[in-house]
Amino acid sequence: MVLAGIAVMIAFVAILLQAAYAQKKTAGPAMLKLDGAKLPPVAFSHPLHTEKAKVDCVVCHHKDKNPGEPGGCMPCHDRNDVKDGAPPIKDAYHKNCIDCHKESVAKKVNAPTKCNECHKKQ
Repeated sequence: MVLAGIAVMIAFVAILLQAAYAQKKTAGPAMLKLDGAKLPPVAFSHPLHTEKAKVDCVVCHHKDKNPGEPGGCMPCHDRNDVKDGAPPIKDAYHKNCIDCHKESVAKKVNAPTKCNECHKKQ
């Protein structure tokens, strides 16, 4: 049950990151939603992560050849299928985001670590 919740959270965050890059800089956070997800979409602020939290682009865009033109996640991280050893998108994002948020909390930085802190009811 916990693993399923974590997997759904990763999927939301992955889609959120993908949307944020597609929109480049927007006035507000991008809303990332996975079709068929049980939890609400995640509001993702790209500037909050890259400018305020100083997360290096390569952390998420680890396969992009040109950091100035980041690509999406879906070519490698399919929704359900593993491609070339890459986990499904929801698993990849949940692990990446949750691990980073937990590390931030350990460093006394206020980062959400519970499902409902990112997946807020609208």
